[in-house]
Parts: sequence; C-alpha cells; structure tokens
Amino acid sequence: MLSKESKIRVLENFYGIDYVLFGKPLRKVPACCPVIKEEFLSIKGALLSVYVEMLKLMEHSPEVLEEKVTSKTLQGMARENAKSARFASQKVVATEKARKDIKNELKELLKENSDIDISQIVETKIREKAFRLAIDNLLVARALQEANNLEAMNDWTGKIIEDSYKILRDNLCEIAMMIIYDEQTE
Repeated sequence: MLSKESKIRVLENFYGIDYVLFGKPLRKVPACCPVIKEEFLSIKGALLSVYVEMLKLMEHSPEVLEEKVTSKTLQGMARENAKSARFASQKVVATEKARKDIKNELKELLKENSDIDISQIVETKIREKAFRLAIDNLLVARALQEANNLEAMNDWTGKIIEDSYKILRDNLCEIAMMIIYDEQTE
C-alpha cells in the first residue's frame, strides 16, 4: 500500500508529465484529433500504473507532508519539478555520449530509407531523447532517492516493471511528438 505522500507524488507526476512534454497542461494544447489526446491519456495512465508498482516494489518512502496540498499547490510542484527535469535532460542530451546515440539511430534510419529529411529527423530524435530523459528524471530519479529497497528492482519482477516502464515511456513520447507536430502545423 502506498503512503499518502507517495500517492500525492503520483498525482503530481501525472500533471508534471504534461509540463515536461508540452510546457503546459494537456487540456491547453490544441490538437486536431481528439483520438490522439485520448491515446496519450491512456498511455500516461498505463505508465503511471506501472510507476505505482515500481514505487511499491522499491518501498517508496518520501518525507511526510505536514501541510495540506491543494490542487494549485500540486500544479505548482508539478511545474517546478518538470522544469528541473527538462533542464537536467537538456544537459544530458548535450553530452558526447548522447550525440553518439543519436548518430547511431540516424545511421539505422538512413539504412532503412535514404530519402528522409535529415534535419527534420535529427530534430525529432534529439527531442525524443530529451523527452525520455526528462520523464525518467521526473519519475524515476526522485523515486530512487526516496526508496528504501532499491535491490528489489534487480529481481525478476523489478526487471519486468522496468521493461514495461520503458515501453510505455517511449510510446508516450511518440504520441506527444504527434501532438506537438500537429500543433505546429496548425
């Protein structure tokens, strides 16, 4: 069972994901196709469901909150944590290792299809990597700091949860990119 503070963290991250990916709540992001937004919400819900299992397995134990958390406070916390996560991911994306990873992805794409717009693909791959890193920073980095049993993530159940998390995170980033590019073409 999750503590009250852990449940607040999950809800905070529910809002924080939107700030990481769009810089604002999803409801304020225009999209031509409501089905894409519904898909985004479904995947985000599934990701957070896996995240809850991860928190349970790690025995998540954040500091006890003494003050009452309002919706406005929660939104503010989500916005601030999303800013920090984005900043941290930008620093990582600028590293030489991240550049090599992106170059390798591009080489694979060029092998499959040589008639692609390289500058557009480079921008997309950089943004996708930054999104994945920012979501990891938002959800996982803090959870690891507040966990009592990190070793549990090394067993079979932990590996399954981690693999599920990565798949859902990547799917969420892909759908977010669809929403962003849809918004930019309007």
